[in-house]
Amino acid sequence: MTIAHADYIAGMAKGLAVLESFDTQRQRLNATLAAERAGLTRAAARRHLLTLAHLGYLETDGSWFWLAPKVLRLSGSYLASARLPRAIQPTLNRLAGLTGESFSAVVLDGEQVVIVARSGSAQLAYGLHLGARLPAHATSTGRVLLAAKSRSDFSAWLKGRELARLTAHTTTDNRNFRALIAQVRQQDYCVASEEHELGVHAVAVPLRMMDGRTVAALNVVTTRQRVEPRSLQRDLLPLLLEAARELRALL
Repeated sequence: MTIAHADYIAGMAKGLAVLESFDTQRQRLNATLAAERAGLTRAAARRHLLTLAHLGYLETDGSWFWLAPKVLRLSGSYLASARLPRAIQPTLNRLAGLTGESFSAVVLDGEQVVIVARSGSAQLAYGLHLGARLPAHATSTGRVLLAAKSRSDFSAWLKGRELARLTAHTTTDNRNFRALIAQVRQQDYCVASEEHELGVHAVAVPLRMMDGRTVAALNVVTTRQRVEPRSLQRDLLPLLLEAARELRALL
């Protein structure tokens, strides 16, 4: 959404940018690294780090900072109150119990997708925990959600973007990626094999509301040792499509 300039609190935006600078690649930051990642001066980044530590969202040894358990209050409140994860969870558990595979519901956030619900299957792997963020261009869910954008919005998303190569199978050429998204838009599902991680295969379908708006993607992730890639479309895709139809009235 857009807001009036007078309503914009720059300090809050900068503080959140510093908080979002922490991820699996950079679990500990000092003021210099936080400034680079958040686009701030070192002095400003230091003040925000100290304030976040004072409020209990970060821990520090005096030089380095890392996330404190208090940040889970934010995600915990979302998962406890948001309608989407609660509506989807029983279906994810049922699918996992039926197949023994790992199912997730995912939303798009900029250039990444975020897992907002997942099955409780013991077979869950690959770091697919709640809140995990994965590159949209290399995942089945990301491609389904990008295909749900209007053509103009997708073009704006792709313009000037460098698609990172994560494996030898990752689609990184923008023209090829545009054709891939057009295919996903036409067939209304996506299969991605070893593009995000070697040995990992996934298929995803859109989750739509009654008005036709796509609000999330539903996917299953497995390995070649458990399921042959060809059987994703034959055996697991029909289950996803049926589940998406059933969930439509609940979203």
